[in-house]
Amino acid sequence: MTSRARSSSTPVALAGASLALLGTLAGCATAGEAAAELPAGPADTSAEYTDGEYSASGSYQSPNGTESVVVQLSLEGDVVTAVSVTPGGSNSTTQYYQDQFVGGIEAEVVGKDIDELRVTRVAGSSLTSGGFREALETIKADALVG
Repeated sequence: MTSRARSSSTPVALAGASLALLGTLAGCATAGEAAAELPAGPADTSAEYTDGEYSASGSYQSPNGTESVVVQLSLEGDVVTAVSVTPGGSNSTTQYYQDQFVGGIEAEVVGKDIDELRVTRVAGSSLTSGGFREALETIKADALVG
């Protein structure tokens, strides 16, 4: 009887491990789905924004908890003329990815209409873009004419 109990626990352990793996993979799919929620196709660029310099913070969830970045952005004629991002990572891994993001964001957004920005992954950093997008929405609301 004892050996039978041991053999029946093996399938249970394997099933538990399989469920844990599925949960991990589902977490990966969720991150990919978040990026897929960005509007596809041509952006509506009919909104008008006041020229100037704007700043806002944005937060996002990482495996280490809530992280944040501060975005400074300059607009002229609805076009981004300058951008800087100040990292706010709480640990070395987050700081690494935020630094990678900071190093690549200018090439992604400067010279583009603010309504055409579709930032998802920059220099290998995909989660930081969530904080950037949140800050960008605040900046757009602050700069909107009318």
